Amino acid sequence: MRYLLALFIPWLTFFTMGKVVQGILCLFLQITIIGWLPATIWAFFVISDYNRKQENDRLINAINNK
Repeated sequence: MRYLLALFIPWLTFFTMGKVVQGILCLFLQITIIGWLPATIWAFFVISDYNRKQENDRLINAINNK
C-alpha cells in the first residue's frame, strides 16, 4: 500500500511513517515537475529502509523473549 502511495503522493508516504520533516521537504521537492521523480525514488528507498528496520525489531524482540 505504501509503495502505491509513494508512486502518486510521495510526500504523504513520509507522514504515514511519522517522518514529518522529511514529508515537508519531499512536498517542496515534489512541487516541481522535475522533482517528482526524485521524490518518488526517495520515498521508495525510505519505505524499504522502514520495512527492514521493522523486520529487524521483530526479530530482536523474538530473540529477547525466548
